Amino acid sequence: MRGKISFTLNGQDIFMEADLSTRLIDFLRNELKLVGTKEGCSQGECGACTVIIDGRTANSCLILLGQVQGAAVTTIEGLGDEQNLHPIQEAFIEEGAVQCGYCIPGMVLSAKALLDKNNKPGKEDIRRAISGNLCRCTGYKKIEKAIIRASEKMKEAGYDDGNP
Repeated sequence: MRGKISFTLNGQDIFMEADLSTRLIDFLRNELKLVGTKEGCSQGECGACTVIIDGRTANSCLILLGQVQGAAVTTIEGLGDEQNLHPIQEAFIEEGAVQCGYCIPGMVLSAKALLDKNNKPGKEDIRRAISGNLCRCTGYKKIEKAIIRASEKMKEAGYDDGNP
C-alpha cells in the first residue's frame, strides 16, 4: 500500500511516498542504500537488523515502514563514520570485539540504547541489553568489555544521555 511517510532517520527528516507495507530493513537497504543494517534470520531472532526507534531497539526485519511514521530511527550509519567514530565503535575496535563484523552494527546499536539510559551498566545489564543479538564468532566477553569501555569513553567525552 503506497502512501506518504514522514520520520526522522539519523537526525535527518525523511518525507516521501513509498510502499508502507515494505519492511523497514528493505526500505533502508534498497531505497536509501543504508546497508549497515544486516539481514540475518528474517524472523527477529538474530539481531543483525537492529535499529533504534524512539530510543528502543527494534528488529527492522519485523517492522513495516508505515510503523515508523513520526518516529526517530537510528541506524549504524547515524552513529559515526570512518573519520569520526562514536566512542562505542572505538571501544569495540580497541577491545577486539569485532571479528567477522556481521553482528556488530546490531550489537553497537543495542549498546547505544543501553548506554543512553544507563551510563554505568553492570554485566547483567549488558547481557540483558544484547540478549537479542547473536554472535557466532565470540564468547561475548570482548563485547561486554567493549560496552564497559564505551561507557567510560562516553563519560570522558562528555556524553550526557548518549549525546555530546
